[in-house]
Amino acid sequence: MPIMEDDLKRAIEFHGHMCPGLAIGYRVAKYVMNHYRRSEDEELVAVVENNSCSVDAIQEMLGCTFGKGNLIFVDNGKQVFTFYHRGDGNAIRIYFRDDILQEIFRDGRGEEARSKATEAILSAPDEVILSVRNVNIPEPPRARIYPSIKCQECGESFMEIRGKVVNGKIVCEECFSRLA
Repeated sequence: MPIMEDDLKRAIEFHGHMCPGLAIGYRVAKYVMNHYRRSEDEELVAVVENNSCSVDAIQEMLGCTFGKGNLIFVDNGKQVFTFYHRGDGNAIRIYFRDDILQEIFRDGRGEEARSKATEAILSAPDEVILSVRNVNIPEPPRARIYPSIKCQECGESFMEIRGKVVNGKIVCEECFSRLA
C-alpha cells in the first residue's frame, strides 16, 4: 500500500479499520474535496444511498453528519452519493462503479480479496471507478431543532413531532409500536 495521506489515516481511525467500503467513501470524499471545502455547518449536504462503511469516510472527511443535519440517508442500497452545495445551489451525483471489484470478488471475499479490492480502489483513476454528473435537486431542508417531551408510558424524552397517541397517552415511537 502506498504512503497514506493524513485524511485517509483519520478516516481509518474514525471507522476503526481499513476495508473496501471505507476506501470507496475515501475516494468519493477526495473527489468532492477537489470541488468544495469541508462543511463546518450545513454548507455541503450529502445524500447517501447506503449505510455502509463508505459513509464513515464521508462524515469524517467532509463534515457531513446526522447531528448537523447535512447527512441524509436514503436506503436504496447503492454506492451512490449526491452532494448539494448551498453556496451555489449546484449538486453532483457520484456513483461508484464496481467493475474492478466484480473481478476481484469473483472467487470469494476472503482477506486477500479484500486487500486487493482496497488497493484497487485506492489506486484506480477517478474516471475508472467514479461516474460523476451534475444533477438538479431541490435544496435539502436545513436542520431543525424540535422541543422534547416525555413519553407518558416509558418516561423517556423524545422529539415532540415524533409523538403518537395511544390509549389517550402521548407516547414515543417505541412505546407506540409495543402498545398499538
